[in-house]
Amino acid sequence: MASTYMLKKSTQRDPTLRHAYAVIMAGGSGTRFWPLSRREHPKQLLTLFGKGTLLEQTVKRIRGLIPAERTYLLTNELLRDKVQRSFPDIPPNQVVAEPAARNTAPTIGLAAHEILRRDPDGLMVVLPSDHVIRKLGVFQRCLRAACQFGWTEGRSVVLGLKPTGPHTGYGYVRLGAKEDRLNGQEVFRVMRFTEKPPLATARRYVASGRYLWNGGMFVWRASTVLRNFEKHQPEMARGLAEIAAAGGIRSQETLRRLYPRLEKISVDFALMEKISGVYAVGADIGWSDVGSWSVAYDLNPKDGDGNVRPRHSFCLDSEGNMIVSPRKFVVTVGVQGLIIVETDDALLVCAREHSQDVGKAVQELDAQGHDELL
Repeated sequence: MASTYMLKKSTQRDPTLRHAYAVIMAGGSGTRFWPLSRREHPKQLLTLFGKGTLLEQTVKRIRGLIPAERTYLLTNELLRDKVQRSFPDIPPNQVVAEPAARNTAPTIGLAAHEILRRDPDGLMVVLPSDHVIRKLGVFQRCLRAACQFGWTEGRSVVLGLKPTGPHTGYGYVRLGAKEDRLNGQEVFRVMRFTEKPPLATARRYVASGRYLWNGGMFVWRASTVLRNFEKHQPEMARGLAEIAAAGGIRSQETLRRLYPRLEKISVDFALMEKISGVYAVGADIGWSDVGSWSVAYDLNPKDGDGNVRPRHSFCLDSEGNMIVSPRKFVVTVGVQGLIIVETDDALLVCAREHSQDVGKAVQELDAQGHDELL
């Protein structure tokens, strides 16, 4: 209780946090968690690790820093009502339904206009909705440092994640000189972004000790990000300005008419690889993007044979499996390293080491017209 009290008290004294607005991106589909993840109930609405859905965990971990009245949830029209019901303390007009999937750059630009309308000094804290962070206290210290450093106009701050290995599915941030130390956290200048390098390059990056992973967590003034759009993405900047002038997130009719015209592009390609004044707070926060069933297996407690399984199951001579079956009693005999996921209308059985390819299977189901399974 004392630490929570001190956190809230120090938050009240910090002028940067009084102007901080959370922008949580919650519109993804999470196809690699099929068949549990579906278009109308995707990954961020699943409980894959710990207590609560991934989205609920994301909102909860910022609560000591940013209140509900300054939290925005950006999702899609299929999910808006579900998301809104899950967070009755967040004002309904701050649960925003994007009418078309346009990737992260338009999402961030849309939110920036709304925050700037509310607060000329508004500071954006952009977070994905579907990650796991196991070191809450460290995360909050890193976020506070990023807000303090990003408070200066023109600066853009990324929470850079300490690599645990040469992963080829993440973007990398090349660190330059140390610029500052805030709230016990070091802040570095960013020299460049590299998106998903080949394995040999990733190994070299990790061995150098000069690279961090880019987990898609950014802090910047709303005015800064909009100026960067104007300079590096002028066509998108004009489109976003037109949407804002016509009502922005407060008008679903405006969004449906204008938002789908925006280019579909990530903020990494649209801005981060182009802009100057980028910095990183090094964050060793126990992070995982929960990118596949194999990662979910790693995160969950296991029995004596390394199986992740419900109580209503039985494993004989079986090791290293993950069973998700809320209704049926599952028995395994003599199998190793499997992912077994059962729902009312589908059953997934795959090798744990190939669970990244579940998304490819979903793409093929879509191509073959199995819309009822998606």
